[in-house]
Order: sequence, then C-alpha cells, then structure tokens
Amino acid sequence: MKLYDSRRAPNPRRVRWFMAEKGIEDIEIVDVDIFGGQHRTPEYLAKAGLPNVPALEMDNGQTITESVAICRYLESVYPEPNLFGRDACEAAVVEMWMRRAEMMVATPLMMLVRHTHPALAAIETQVPEIAASNKAIAEKGLKTLDRQLAQSEFIACDRLTMADILAATGLDFARMARFRPDPELVNVKRWLDGMMERPAAKAGV
Repeated sequence: MKLYDSRRAPNPRRVRWFMAEKGIEDIEIVDVDIFGGQHRTPEYLAKAGLPNVPALEMDNGQTITESVAICRYLESVYPEPNLFGRDACEAAVVEMWMRRAEMMVATPLMMLVRHTHPALAAIETQVPEIAASNKAIAEKGLKTLDRQLAQSEFIACDRLTMADILAATGLDFARMARFRPDPELVNVKRWLDGMMERPAAKAGV
C-alpha cells in the first residue's frame, strides 16, 4: 500500500498518528507537494479522484481519500489496538464523539487557520468573518469536550480512540493561528498535554 501524504496539511497527520499508535510501518509514504500543486496534476487526480490528501492506494490498486475512511480501512487490516470501538455500543459512542470532535472543534479550527495564516493566502481567499465565526464555534465545542473530559481520561471511552486523534490534531494545527484553548478548560488542558506527550504525536511532524 501507498499513503500519499503532506506534512503541511492537517488531515494527513491524523492518518500518520493513527498508524503510529498501531505500529504500522509497512506502508510506503509518498510526499505530495501541495504548495507546488502536485495534488492537482492529472496523474494524481486520475488516482485519487479529487485534489485531496491524504490518499491511500490499497493493494488491489483502488485509491481512497478522506482521513477517517482511510483509518477505518486500516483498522480492519490492523485491528489492534482497537481505535474505533470493540462492540456495537462502544463503536456508536466513538462515532458520536468523532463527529463532535470533527464538526465542533477540528474543522472550525482548520478553517480559522486557512482564513488567517499569511502563507495560506496563496491558496485560499481569506475572509476574516469566516475565521471569526469558526473560532467561536471551536471555543464552544471545546467547552463540550471539557465537560466530557471531566468524567474520563479520554474523549469517547477509557482509552484512546480516533475521537482523540481528530481533536488533538485539530488543536495542534490551530497553533498556526496562535490559537490556544481557554486556560479555564482544565480538563482539555490535562488531556491535550497527555496527547502531545504520546510518542505517536510526533509521527511525521
């Protein structure tokens, strides 16, 4: 298998972190220069279908994009340690918190960076109002995470899951916009400090 990757984009980091937690080392990593437009070339589009990274070329030659879809596939090939839920109930809870982590925290923070960071002006029409509204969404979402993390070491259950990876990579990427969670969110701080101390947090950084 081949993973088409970019160290300059947040979503590929989700997959690298996921792979590091599982100890997956037998997938070839192919760097894609997104600032050079390599993800928009006819060759890449013929393979991936969209100008998106990451993309996973599977052993059968089919290529899939979308970071969570890639991780779900890898979970089926490398089932341990489990990061998506061990039974139907746990899987549903993890899915719920994955969607909350992505929609309420990670995606708004990515939009904040895209619409504020000077280097991204070359590939994004930046709108200050979009940055401000997404920052507010993320701040509200982090309050929800803080309440949940007051009851649990990790977001979805008593161990790390994909929900934690989604939220942590989004928050770490937001440092590019000089965003930090409110210091009063002590449970988020405790959790995030712990996430950043994990060896997998350094995967591909």
